[in-house]
Amino acid sequence: MAQAAYKKPTRAELRALNKSRKKREIQEKADRRKRLGPWYKRLARHFRLYWQLWLMVSPAMFLVILFSYVPMYGVQLAFRRYDPLKGLTGGDWVGFEYFEKFFRDALFFRIIGNTLRISMWTLVMGFIAPIFLALLINQIGGEKTKKFVQTITYMPHFISTVVMVSMLNIFLSPDSGLIAKLFPTINLMGNQAAFTPIYWMSEIWQHCGWNCIIYLAALASVDTSLYEAAKIDGAGRLQLIRYVDIPALLPTAGILLIMNMGSVLGVGFEKIFLMQNTLNIQASEVISTYTYRIGILSTQFSYSTAIGLFNSVVNFIFLIMANQIAKKVSNTSLF
Repeated sequence: MAQAAYKKPTRAELRALNKSRKKREIQEKADRRKRLGPWYKRLARHFRLYWQLWLMVSPAMFLVILFSYVPMYGVQLAFRRYDPLKGLTGGDWVGFEYFEKFFRDALFFRIIGNTLRISMWTLVMGFIAPIFLALLINQIGGEKTKKFVQTITYMPHFISTVVMVSMLNIFLSPDSGLIAKLFPTINLMGNQAAFTPIYWMSEIWQHCGWNCIIYLAALASVDTSLYEAAKIDGAGRLQLIRYVDIPALLPTAGILLIMNMGSVLGVGFEKIFLMQNTLNIQASEVISTYTYRIGILSTQFSYSTAIGLFNSVVNFIFLIMANQIAKKVSNTSLF
């Protein structure tokens, strides 16, 4: 008897199948809720079963609510003309006046350009370097040597920002700096073109070892039988890295990249501010330092709040876009 030929389902049939499957899932959820009772009984049962876990995370939740959500009450200051005598809600409502003022500012495009340039260089190079370092450390055979290298590489992470900038000033000093002797005709800390490379290179040197820890943990979870099977098939070191290590790192790398995209315009204030001087201010002025000058030094609190809110909204948009793109491309996402 001849075997029947396979018939590919049409789009209408697939659509009807998906629709019926969704209806069945919805009905199953409804039946499950009906069996478990009203929502308040389900909630009470949940807390009765998992109260230890909620108790454990309650301090962290309290701190997040206190320092991340309660201050959002002051966001309305971006839409009001602040009056110290009337408080946050007593000023006149001006709508988007301060946002328009920022967009019309002569420094707007320079500040956004500096922020994007520094942030994107730091994001891209700071994303690639820990992966590369983790792959190299994972290839070290001796366990003691591997731990020693790992310890040496993540120790700079614990250097404070002030000490880090002081080290940069010493090494790049035109008179006595060790690195500056390689460029005798250039004042590196005062050179506008050199500011961005100095920033992201020092960031990588300081945080690369610490950031690679999570990748090393992902590599440690790889089944050793995969390495053995690849070696039996004749794979060398590069083939092991390409076909075993890198695929194991991709899900972790995707999640970290999405999280980093949420701070595209969030260049750190402390290090930028400490590295600034009158010679490199044209290339080093970013949103965070400009907000400080406008809000704290010039006491334009409403204007600085509007700039900070604009920064947060743009970062949030980048986070959502990166998450949706990653979900469609690699089926990896935060939500």
